[in-house]
Amino acid sequence: MEKKDHTTIDEYINSCPKEVQARLARLRQLVHDAAPEASEKISYRMPTFFFKGNLVHFAAHSNHIGFYPTPSGIDHFEKELESYVTSKGAIQFPLNVPLPLDLIRKIVKFRLEENKKRKRK
Repeated sequence: MEKKDHTTIDEYINSCPKEVQARLARLRQLVHDAAPEASEKISYRMPTFFFKGNLVHFAAHSNHIGFYPTPSGIDHFEKELESYVTSKGAIQFPLNVPLPLDLIRKIVKFRLEENKKRKRK
C-alpha cells in the first residue's frame, strides 16, 4: 500500500485498492460501534481511534490488514489469536479470509475499558 500523509480516515481508505476499501470501512464501522466514545484521527500515518489515549490503529498492507490494539490487547486474547500472525503490538488479518469481526469487537471493547481507567484525556 502507498505510504502517504492523509489527514482523515476517509482519505486513507479511499487511497487503498477498491478490494480493500470495503474491509477497511467495515473495520472502521465495527470500531465505531464497539467504542462510540472514541474519536478518529490519523496517527503514525494510520487510521486511529482515540479515547483517553490511542485505542486501536489499523492499516492496509499488500497481503493483510494490520490491526494494532497495543500489547495488552494482544496478550489478553492470545489464545483466540493463535491462528493469526502477531507481534508485540500487531495482528495481521490476511486479505484472503474474512475479518474475525466478533474477535475484533471484543478486543476493541477490552481496550476501551482499559483506557476508561486512565486519567489522561
